[in-house]
Amino acid sequence: MDGNEAQIEVRGLRKRFGAVTALDGMSFTVEPGQVTGFVGPNGAGKSTTMRILLGLDRAEEGSALIGGRPYRELRNPLLAVGALLDAAAVHPARRGRDHLLWLAHSHRLPARRVDEVIEQTGLGPAARRRAGGYSLGMRQRLGIAAALLGDPPVLLFDEPVNGLDPEGIRWMRGLLRSLAAQGRAVLVSSHLMSELEGTADHLVVIGRGRVLADTSVRELLAGASGDRVEVRTGEPDRDRAMTVLADAGATVAATGRGTLTVSGLDAQRVVALLGGAGVAFSGVAAHRATLEEAYMELTREAAEFAAGPSGPSGPSGPSGPASGEDRR
Repeated sequence: MDGNEAQIEVRGLRKRFGAVTALDGMSFTVEPGQVTGFVGPNGAGKSTTMRILLGLDRAEEGSALIGGRPYRELRNPLLAVGALLDAAAVHPARRGRDHLLWLAHSHRLPARRVDEVIEQTGLGPAARRRAGGYSLGMRQRLGIAAALLGDPPVLLFDEPVNGLDPEGIRWMRGLLRSLAAQGRAVLVSSHLMSELEGTADHLVVIGRGRVLADTSVRELLAGASGDRVEVRTGEPDRDRAMTVLADAGATVAATGRGTLTVSGLDAQRVVALLGGAGVAFSGVAAHRATLEEAYMELTREAAEFAAGPSGPSGPSGPSGPASGEDRR
């Protein structure tokens, strides 16, 4: 597979919807051979970027290229890029297999390719039922089958595990990894950080139409983990441990029952201080941030809408936020 064909390039995209700036100089590259997670708060610009990549919206400035070309210049789009944006975008009266056959015929693909993707996505007997009777999870599988139909080098998935059961989520995780291993460029928009942590190689984190981070998952987690140390101690010794470590210049927070997170001291120093003070503890280890923690830290200031305290002035009161999707 040609590396240039299996690449997504976004450069300086700007897009406004009335008074709202949806994209403000968005730039990133999705390389072949890896799963790239595309994440950000509601309204960050994920959907708008993907729609521009697929020729469904136009940018006012910048470029969005698939295999070095804008979508509208691709001679056989289904063979160049597969996409799942809206699993409901199938006529409810059409049978799943007929929908795929129609797509295949429009790109001169053989009927056997339809049967291959039906098997690959686990549609099975449901492929001969009308799409209107599908569950959300089966509609997702049909949309994924359509994306895979042309065996494209570039794939874009928007919330691909939405509606899938645990078995389906495991299947999707394996599918994404296998597609990347074949040398394809795979861009996955998702809000499920736990799924991306076990699937994505690279992350593009965006907020308010700009890229906040463009980095490997490993580097992002290392940066978020910092020099923090986790200490496990029983309830009777927790307060004494906090006092001893704070007196030594550390910043200490109780982050769980019997767990302290310490900043400003390395693990060896923490052990020496607690041991010297006779404070009992059951473990000391370098803190490893989760992808959720790293994401929340990066996007803290970029979230357009955030939940406030419950009550009359909270989200359910008269001043509660509107939908975060307004920015797209």
